[in-house]
Amino acid sequence: MAGDVRITVTRTLSKEQQARRARLVHAARDLAGTGGYAAVTMHDVADRAGVARATVYRYFSSKDHLLTEVAADWAQLIADVPVPAADPEERLSVLLEALIDLASADLPLTSAIVQAVTSQDAGVEEARNELFVYIRDRFRAAIDPDGTLGTVAGVDMADVEAIVGQLVLSALITLTSLAQPRDEVRSMMRTASRLLVGSR
Repeated sequence: MAGDVRITVTRTLSKEQQARRARLVHAARDLAGTGGYAAVTMHDVADRAGVARATVYRYFSSKDHLLTEVAADWAQLIADVPVPAADPEERLSVLLEALIDLASADLPLTSAIVQAVTSQDAGVEEARNELFVYIRDRFRAAIDPDGTLGTVAGVDMADVEAIVGQLVLSALITLTSLAQPRDEVRSMMRTASRLLVGSR
């Protein structure tokens, strides 16, 4: 596979196929951003991307699979968030708050992503696992940029990673399904960062 293109199908894709697949992901993201989960249909994604409807299923097994791939692209935006050279609490808090800002800026898209990645659709599993690994690694790098910590404030790093993953999912659900204001969720993230990895 060329470069850093994320592919979840089992065959290697040509540049033309990669471009077509990227158009499908972009089309799904646009539809989700304007109308949420309900606005994304394989029919409309195909039409917006300018491909035959059957083509969508060559790349994605279902709507939830497609939206999970949208989530993977969306999550990569947090890679560009500058994290301060401070203590683990501050680094984690900055990244969590940036994620909340990103999510709250496009609630219909965030809601669609949450619904897709929590789906019971078996076709979502591989893409979801890749997404969760990416998020886990990004947050671990923020907490422990040198990779030297076995624990943070007495908590094993593996446990910290698992808790942060649950925290992220909970925060996104709180923003979307519970419609809690962004500033309140950001405040909860700061508190959670202090409780999880702050100095005791």
